[in-house]
Amino acid sequence: MNDGFDPEVVVAGGGPGGMVTAYLLARSGVRVTLLESHRDFDRDFRGDSLHPWTLELLDSLGLAGDLLALPHFAARWFRFHTPHGTIRTTDYGGLPTPYNYVALMPQSRFLDFMAARAAELPGFELRLGAKVTGLLVDGETPDGAPEVTGVRYRDAASGAERELRARLVVGADGRFSRMRRLAGLTAEPLGARSDLLWFRLPRHDDDPPEADVDLYFGRHHYVGLLGGPTDWQIGYSLPKGGYPAVRDAGVEPIHRFVAEHVPWLADRVEKLTSMDDTTLLSVDISRVATWWRPGLLLIGDAAHVISPVGGNGILMAVQDAVAATNRLVPALRAGRVGPDVLAAIQADREPAIQVVQAQQVRTEKRVAKARERGRPMSPPAILRLVTALPGFRVRAARRNAYGPNPPALDVSLLVTRAQSSDSAA
Repeated sequence: MNDGFDPEVVVAGGGPGGMVTAYLLARSGVRVTLLESHRDFDRDFRGDSLHPWTLELLDSLGLAGDLLALPHFAARWFRFHTPHGTIRTTDYGGLPTPYNYVALMPQSRFLDFMAARAAELPGFELRLGAKVTGLLVDGETPDGAPEVTGVRYRDAASGAERELRARLVVGADGRFSRMRRLAGLTAEPLGARSDLLWFRLPRHDDDPPEADVDLYFGRHHYVGLLGGPTDWQIGYSLPKGGYPAVRDAGVEPIHRFVAEHVPWLADRVEKLTSMDDTTLLSVDISRVATWWRPGLLLIGDAAHVISPVGGNGILMAVQDAVAATNRLVPALRAGRVGPDVLAAIQADREPAIQVVQAQQVRTEKRVAKARERGRPMSPPAILRLVTALPGFRVRAARRNAYGPNPPALDVSLLVTRAQSSDSAA
């Protein structure tokens, strides 16, 4: 840690949204400090999906080639497996891009890669084991409103409390955001009705080669599969608040469901030996009414919690980072990030988030209704018909690959290494 480093922006939270925000700001000549409460990124994340839009962004930054040289799994399809057959809803292979797939890569690997590349920039600083404990609110806007001027954090290595001042604080610390709570902001729930129980099973060489991102529907439950180079991440659905009953029943009902509905995993499902091998993920879909306070901006799940079922939480967070960069860099260069700039960032992104969350809420309601009626959970019957239409799967892939109204990075904001060095001096 460089105690003499004087950041213009502090980013709290080293997930994909926070990491990409810090990288883009530093690439634009802004001095930025990224605070991450953990001491490293080596932990089990649920989001591992890098969509074509994200890969194209990384390509424009000169990062995609080296990133994709790391172990990952290229997922071409998104499919529903129902009691009436398989519905292939999405075919990324038809997209007119070199990145016509979703790269499934452990999030820790992606974050380590981005942190290493960001560390090459003179305007970037990463402080690990730095848990934000408070906001510094001792400034005021021109009209006299209180303004955030930095953060207070605890250094895990020394146990010391430190203060770090900046012209802007970005809260990117996820669905349980401390920054949101410290700012007195509340995420309003929109209607999540399910939870997910996650576990891993090993991948075999003779597994179906086309399997990647699939949902398998049965009565009362469905399972979602995410492929990886060495294993499968499996999410077993249960009703919201239903974990105690599932825990008391143990792993046997899960074994039976997986063996029945994903028969090619039946030969290894016994490797799930106890509930200790599972992780409960309480599904949430919620959104903060105002994503900012003077001097503070929330992005990603800190501002709007995306359900993990669609696998697009990273996409939405990284798009927030791009939209924020496009607005913040000119404002920082002009001397001030006012409330008008922060409100404009929310206005840029909120319509897309509303579209994504509305679709997720509709899906939650449909699944809950099927569960209540004791019917097999499955997508609408009409989906089988429309997915047979020419071009539907590619159009669906485009919607999933890029999201609604995807922002485009203003690459003219990026500076050369020499210019970046001058800015950091």
